[in-house]
Amino acid sequence: MIHLLRKKQSFKSFLINPIQFISNESKSFLLSPKPCIKPQIRVLWNKPYSTQSSKFPEYEMPTVTWGVVQGRKEKLVSRVIISDYLKSIGIIPDELEELELPSTIDVMRERVEFLQKIGLTIDDINEYPLMLGCSVRKNIIPVLGYLEKVGIQRSKMGEFVKKYPQVLHASVVVELVPVIRFLRGLDVERQDIGYVLMKYPELLGFKLEGTMSTSVAYLVSIGVNPRDIGPMVTQYPYFLGMRVGTMIKPLVEYLISLGLPKKVLARMFEKRAYLVGYDLDEMVKPNVDCLTSFGVRKELLASIIAQYPQILGLPLKAKLSTQQYFFNLKLKIDPDGFARVIERMPQVVSLGQNVIMKPVDFLIGRGFTLEDVGKMIIKCPQLVALQVGLMKNSFYFFKSEMGRPLKELVEFPEYFTYGLESRIKPRYQRLQHKGIRSSLSWFLNCSDQRFEERLYADYIETEIEGPSFVMGGKLELPSNQMVSDEEDESDDEVLYRRTVSL
Repeated sequence: MIHLLRKKQSFKSFLINPIQFISNESKSFLLSPKPCIKPQIRVLWNKPYSTQSSKFPEYEMPTVTWGVVQGRKEKLVSRVIISDYLKSIGIIPDELEELELPSTIDVMRERVEFLQKIGLTIDDINEYPLMLGCSVRKNIIPVLGYLEKVGIQRSKMGEFVKKYPQVLHASVVVELVPVIRFLRGLDVERQDIGYVLMKYPELLGFKLEGTMSTSVAYLVSIGVNPRDIGPMVTQYPYFLGMRVGTMIKPLVEYLISLGLPKKVLARMFEKRAYLVGYDLDEMVKPNVDCLTSFGVRKELLASIIAQYPQILGLPLKAKLSTQQYFFNLKLKIDPDGFARVIERMPQVVSLGQNVIMKPVDFLIGRGFTLEDVGKMIIKCPQLVALQVGLMKNSFYFFKSEMGRPLKELVEFPEYFTYGLESRIKPRYQRLQHKGIRSSLSWFLNCSDQRFEERLYADYIETEIEGPSFVMGGKLELPSNQMVSDEEDESDDEVLYRRTVSL
């Protein structure tokens, strides 16, 4: 009611003196207090994604350039401008046609410059231009920050992104964190995570319930110790991406068919995880066929592989051809004798010819004929890998202290493979003290326990041919622990023991 009365009074005043009414209203408006309207200002802080980013300004959060709401025509114009900019710096934008691009050229320039700061070149960006669709603030910085946290060095970040640029599209929480937890669950050491990812960055794109889990489960099922999976991943992470049904299982079944027990295969994989990556049809089968074509007996293939598993992955035909020709030319060893050498010491295929000739020249210089040297090598191929200095000491003791004929060394060349101070001298001196004279093989080619039994027996037992001298693993000779009693061991146990010594 009061409001209506005021309106009537105002209307009457306006009718009586309109000019005075307008003047009074203007003064009232000017003198009345007005509300203060403050513009809203958003403060953008430069937040680094790492605690140490102050030392590395190129990793700081960039200033966000806000775009505007664009219509269809404005978007087309912006896309043309951005495409022209990319072309001007050498980037081919053809693959970006279906990609949502920033609304302004400043944002795109910011992305390109940031990628260049972490070590990528224009050529690298052209290899995977879709990385330009990643927001620096929302995608790139969170991903790089997490990768640095798990062990990728900042200086190698560009190299990592170059290897696997798809990582820039990943969600840290949904995709990256679960993979790292999975690797840690396999006993991969925390300090090795970065090394593993640098070696095989595609791991970050695998699903945990897929290939990685099944490959690990299968290897454990054939006898691989679960605690060794972590070191295997560190050594050769690629097996996590291999399909069991088409790659790992066929290889395992083929090697088992050659006579290798699962227990031996498991030890081989634990020590040399890269064996899992040997291609069955392109590498393993051709090399096995190559060995048999050079005269190696099929029943000894398992022993050869257990001693020197790497032989399955070598360019074997070329190596065998070269070595066979060399052995025939320089050592007068025929192809059949060469096959026996390979059976006893397959590492010969990888030995340099200059290495082989050093012990050969030493023996010839001590009065052995080339024919005798050839016989000695066929019987004990480890001779060609021995250090000449150690051979000199053993030969000097043989001639000066034992005073025996060279013929005994031709019959038992394994003498040079035993430690002079650890086995030859002490055992020979005990024989002298007991007044026993025996062959070299009788007192050297046996374990300490068997030697004691022989030494205190009432008679000297009839000598039988001892086990073949077999090397396993690296060519670390001489060794006084390689030959031992194997009469009571099964073939599987012998192979297992030799593989464990790798």
